[in-house]
Amino acid sequence: MGTFLVSGALAAAVCLIIRSMVRDKRQGKSGCGGDCSKCRGCH
Repeated sequence: MGTFLVSGALAAAVCLIIRSMVRDKRQGKSGCGGDCSKCRGCH
């Protein structure tokens, strides 16, 4: 029974995280700080 509770809690947390990411994407927000000169992913 404990396994189901933990699995349910983890699944709920993942769903909330994904929902938050989708909302941020729709609102034009991103995880980027916006300073491309300091971005290591661009170089």
